[in-house]
Amino acid sequence: MSARPNKRRLSVSDMEAILAVTSKLAAPFDLRTMLSEVVSAAKQVLRADRGSVWLYDPAADQLVLEVAAGMAPVRVPTSVGIAGACARNRQIINVPDCYADGRFNPDVDKRSGYRTRCMLTLPLVDHKDVLVGVMQVLNKVDGVFDENDEALATVLAAQCAVALQRVRMTEDLIEGEKMRQELETARVVQMSTLPATMPLLAGYDVYGTFQPAELTGGDTFDLSLLDQGLLAVLADATGHGIGPALSVTQMHAMLRMAFRLGADLETAFVQVNNQLADILADDRFITAFIGLLDPSTHQLRFHSGGQGPILHFRAAGGTCASYKPTSFPLGAMRLSSLPAAMRLDMQPGDILLLLSDGIYEYRNAHDQDFGQERVEAIVRDHHRKPSAELAGVLLESVRCFAEGARQEDDLTVVLVKREAQ
Repeated sequence: MSARPNKRRLSVSDMEAILAVTSKLAAPFDLRTMLSEVVSAAKQVLRADRGSVWLYDPAADQLVLEVAAGMAPVRVPTSVGIAGACARNRQIINVPDCYADGRFNPDVDKRSGYRTRCMLTLPLVDHKDVLVGVMQVLNKVDGVFDENDEALATVLAAQCAVALQRVRMTEDLIEGEKMRQELETARVVQMSTLPATMPLLAGYDVYGTFQPAELTGGDTFDLSLLDQGLLAVLADATGHGIGPALSVTQMHAMLRMAFRLGADLETAFVQVNNQLADILADDRFITAFIGLLDPSTHQLRFHSGGQGPILHFRAAGGTCASYKPTSFPLGAMRLSSLPAAMRLDMQPGDILLLLSDGIYEYRNAHDQDFGQERVEAIVRDHHRKPSAELAGVLLESVRCFAEGARQEDDLTVVLVKREAQ
């Protein structure tokens, strides 16, 4: 795993501020409002005096600055200026003295009467490596931007890029059909938050899949390599449709942000829970398993907010251990602390199975649930298969059991298998 940048450890108040920004950026906005929110977030987090966002137009290879309603946007080619260099190289440019940098254009200062002392320019690249634009923040309130600001800005820029890309995608799609188009857009947005590829971790075979009951669903999952280890997440928001889809998207964004900022498992769980408790309606919550696997010790630590059962197939004995939730669902109430995390030792051939309740509670034509016993029997019979094949067997078994009964709930499978030696 790559080393995390050397940066200051965030305080709880810092973490709350960052997660609040992340949650806000996950909400639906029009493009102009989102641009304002992104600039406001950058100024707040980096303690800057001013900021702007240039959107990238790939067809023209230009950066576009939205000035004001009713005014034509400003366009500049990526071949010129600090912003252009940032877009071309996709690297942060930290200029402590703008008037000493030959790429800086002082004309704007001359016209406005504002003097730019220092500038931090950030490429906005989303999680699929697509250049969305360039952000510039000017004049740090208490000096010049340093390495800590660069590290913090990198995390913020990644989240802002995803938020802006989501809004642009949404505005492109929502034209014509109303409800149908909105549902399809929400599905695209939701699916775009899932891992594009499965992470490669030596000695392990991991796989996840999500099949919503409708165009959008309340489930989400994550499998990703972090500095803290392999992150495994399964979450399920109450209800179906756009509302729950947005809820789990917000949770997903906040959780990724917390871990990218270096939070440990407990801090991430508590802070994300408390943010959700503040923003979700009283009758809304999210059940979620959040676990970190240390590949050097093969120990997995997890907290499960209302999500269960958690199954651990033990290859040595051919049995499944079942674990109940360890805490309340996320967003149900604010938390000040957590009990100790559960620990699983992943021996060769062992499998962690995270399955949404849509699988356990899938009912057939005879009003029978698929149930945990059938899941465990399938795992015992097919545990030697690769994780993707095992997930396929599980889902196919559910559909055969259903005998044509309608899928009423989302189906999500997340498997973490330690390879046999």
